[in-house]
Amino acid sequence: MTDSNLLHELIELSANRAPESIALNYRQDDLSYADLANSINSFADGVISLGLQRGERVAIYLEKRFETVIASFGAPTAGGVFVPLNPLLKPEQVGYILRDCNVRVLITSPERLDLLSETLPACHDLRHVVVLEANAPPIKINGLNIVRWSDLLATPRAIRHRVIDTDMLGILYTSGSTGKPKGVVLSHRNMVAGAKSVASYLENRSDDTLLAALPLSFDAGFSQLTTAFHVGARVVLLNYLLPRDVIKAIEREKVTGLTAVPPLYIQLTQLNWPENISEHLRYFANTGGRMPLETLGTLRQHLPKSKPFLMYGLTEAFRSTFLPPEEVDRRPDSIGKAIPNSEILVLREDGTPCAPNEPGELVHRGALVGMGYWNDQEKTAERYKPLPIHAPGREAGLVLPEIVVFSGDTVRMDEEGYLYFIGRRDEMMKTSGYRVSPTEVEEILYSTKLVGECVAFGVDDDRLGQSIQVIATPPANGTLSIEELLAECRARMPAYMVPSGIDVHEGPLPRNPNGKIDRKTLSTVWVEQKSL
Repeated sequence: MTDSNLLHELIELSANRAPESIALNYRQDDLSYADLANSINSFADGVISLGLQRGERVAIYLEKRFETVIASFGAPTAGGVFVPLNPLLKPEQVGYILRDCNVRVLITSPERLDLLSETLPACHDLRHVVVLEANAPPIKINGLNIVRWSDLLATPRAIRHRVIDTDMLGILYTSGSTGKPKGVVLSHRNMVAGAKSVASYLENRSDDTLLAALPLSFDAGFSQLTTAFHVGARVVLLNYLLPRDVIKAIEREKVTGLTAVPPLYIQLTQLNWPENISEHLRYFANTGGRMPLETLGTLRQHLPKSKPFLMYGLTEAFRSTFLPPEEVDRRPDSIGKAIPNSEILVLREDGTPCAPNEPGELVHRGALVGMGYWNDQEKTAERYKPLPIHAPGREAGLVLPEIVVFSGDTVRMDEEGYLYFIGRRDEMMKTSGYRVSPTEVEEILYSTKLVGECVAFGVDDDRLGQSIQVIATPPANGTLSIEELLAECRARMPAYMVPSGIDVHEGPLPRNPNGKIDRKTLSTVWVEQKSL
């Protein structure tokens, strides 16, 4: 094998080239490429021994650590599909995902298993829970086979399921514009092609050290692993509490590459940076929203020798564009051009290409286009469509049309081919690097029974990208306590989803002609009133 086609082959090839090189660092411990490859194979044997069939789902509910990476790569090695769960999710949200994609095996810690004890019995397809080591035996849950991590990895060698590069690899859950999160299905080809593409323009090499600061449930977070493993680099796994912890890790571990979201960079610019960091931090990359120009300027002052890479991506196609560092001074508000081995089109409603600087929808074509949304034909049909007849790359003689991703984002392309983000076409909110559905926020607010009606919307925020604001009415024959409602939000929501502000509205909320609460008018009026 001289080139990687499957996810685990990224590690196998690097292990063959330099088995003793360090692949992962977690806290004070290192894991070599050889040991990582062996652990991944042992994990694959273990889940096959549990009866995992080809294409069945393995969920991972852990913070960043060695076992998280081993399970993420080991499940597809066995022929399964890994489902990374953001460790910030609450039990109810975890349970929804486990049921939605029929998870068969769950990997978690004893502490997290305790939190899920009332949730898991309702996950009817779940059969096995693999629990990391602990001093006390893990709790027992009726109907579930609880397996210790060490016992799973001690399983004898098993016969693997056949896997090819167009097979499902993973399901990454991202918030939808209406209701619950939706699972984006990615293939081995999607992720391996993405790793090679990103590593090529970031010029990653075997002596790099990348800091994994983003959640591994993010496409951009997981990409830190795949790009590093492709070239045999080292990844430092960091679960930080404070932004200062990120700077300390960069300095301590001599990090050469950092990828983060704008809200984290905004926090980092408010701290003192040791002067020596710029000597080894070769680049810093932005994803998950537009980097404020002031933040970018401050970062470049702190890191005069580090190259800035401004990037744009969507989970449905893993990564789409980047702006070369040499263009940042000329066009700092651009999201760049298509990454290698991809093409980005700007199309009108009728599918024809837009003229230079004419706003249109960003459409991504190429090897990184995902496989659709799990078990959701309607949403898949909205985003994954045949390449329009008049679009570049579509030839009339091709009987089977190519499937591309329509992003839902409005952009423009200048005369030189550089792209500029204009806005989203749906009501999704982008906060702290996360895509959040206003409907999902509203459903949780209603579940508290502390509101009568409510509406959530995003407001531009220099620190968060967008802050989540809520307008709510009191419950029938009652009063609305903002403090009590926020306390319930903190208990039921991940921190990034908790509203930044709640306004109380007396009387019914206004409706649009369809009888639905008029979110657009409410948000527009709210912004106008706050600006007075």
